[in-house]
Amino acid sequence: MAISSSLTPFSKTLANPFFPKLSTISHLLNPPPNTHNLKFTFNLKAPRLSLLLTTHHNPKPKFNSTIRSLFTGIVEDMGEVRHVGSSNDGGFTMRIHTKTLLEDVNLGDSISVNGTCLTVTRFDTQLGEFVVGLSPETLRKTSLIELKNGSLVNLERALKPSTRMGGHFVQGHVDGTGEIVTKEREGDSLWVKVKTAPELLKYIVPKGFIAVDGTSLTVVKVFDEEECFNFMLVDYTQQKVVIPLKNVGQKVNLEVDILGKYVERLLSSGFVNAMIS
Repeated sequence: MAISSSLTPFSKTLANPFFPKLSTISHLLNPPPNTHNLKFTFNLKAPRLSLLLTTHHNPKPKFNSTIRSLFTGIVEDMGEVRHVGSSNDGGFTMRIHTKTLLEDVNLGDSISVNGTCLTVTRFDTQLGEFVVGLSPETLRKTSLIELKNGSLVNLERALKPSTRMGGHFVQGHVDGTGEIVTKEREGDSLWVKVKTAPELLKYIVPKGFIAVDGTSLTVVKVFDEEECFNFMLVDYTQQKVVIPLKNVGQKVNLEVDILGKYVERLLSSGFVNAMIS
């Protein structure tokens, strides 16, 4: 497999001089003013992009039960977003720089980016960069829409059979987002409180696992009336993940413990009652 070729042609495509400079992916939803005179050299499919303007009401979160990759929630590296932009098929692409993750990467591999399982479509080991595709649905359901050039992201490669299991089972299927409501220092540790939807909060329990931006963490308390939960980051963890870099009001990706989903499924299916009888 020829992987030594440079990303230069791809970079030139993304850095199209006719395309306005973007501060975040979300600006693709609302093009900046005075762009109607620009001549674009690529063809965006409006129907696909228009999906981003449609809000779908889901009273209950839909969990994906298909497990293609598995992660531990132990962040391997903090990568830097080098480019975000539109792709010719109506989706989006993101190019990320990493110091360590490309040692044994292959096309089609899964990498968790802030807790979102994404597929490597291109990479360059010499530049230390890889490219992933982003669908409109991914942007709707995750905090990746807030990313911009220069943003730092948590990165983790998919689990191997020989890998030590240091965190908990994380699928990379983001269940929803939460909003950071407070950040408080206690010594060299950091308390973080996150607010989320009741549909997700019911799966979050004190002393239980949760993946926040792909980081395996232990829940300390759940505040049902406030629809919040909190956790603490020790000094070492603060230096290795992106959560401390985020401000109050910013979003984080959340994936609840898969065991809670399975228990709910068994109870709702009548399996337990059948066993008792």
